[in-house]
Amino acid sequence: MSLYTIILIASISIPFLLSFDKKVQFYKQWKYLLPSVIAIALFYIVGDIYFTKIGIWGFNKEYLSGVFLFYLPIEEWLFFIAIPYASIFLHDVLHAYFPNFKLPSSVSRRLTIFFFTIALVVLLLNLDKAYTVYIMVVSLIVLAIAYFDWTDTISRFYCTFLVIFIPFVLVSGALAGAVTPNPVVWYDNAQNVDKRLITIPIEDFAYGFTML
Repeated sequence: MSLYTIILIASISIPFLLSFDKKVQFYKQWKYLLPSVIAIALFYIVGDIYFTKIGIWGFNKEYLSGVFLFYLPIEEWLFFIAIPYASIFLHDVLHAYFPNFKLPSSVSRRLTIFFFTIALVVLLLNLDKAYTVYIMVVSLIVLAIAYFDWTDTISRFYCTFLVIFIPFVLVSGALAGAVTPNPVVWYDNAQNVDKRLITIPIEDFAYGFTML
């Protein structure tokens, strides 16, 4: 079994097993969740295929099963199912057990404006870096949508993302080489701002935020 597969199984096994928890009953959301996860996955996979093809990032075969589909290892396809599932499960668990775990709407709107401004500045300062441009543009679109969403979704998500951030760092760090001699996923640093948290390019945090 490949290392990438082991990381994915470790990420999704507990959320899957606890999906049948009586209080959360996450399994009842599957019929709504899976179509949306697949739709978002397809959007990101298109970009993933393109950037892999032109060498913006790639994968070390020593940590893979060897099965590829459209330039991507099968594990990468499964990543876009397993990680969103586990993350949304955690979001729903927190909502079920801590229903008031959210920001005031006025605070969340100010945060959205702040993040939008940061994304715009980073974009304008790095127009020659393909990965940075791609994820900052996606971030601007997502944040604009969030700003005009008058439900409490983004107010809750800002809080739960702080919790999701912990397993996100563990998984992304493992994929980016924190526990192996070579990274599972490598990046062309000429196409990002070349700033990392542990081994994780900072763009990956925007990537994870927008994907979820």
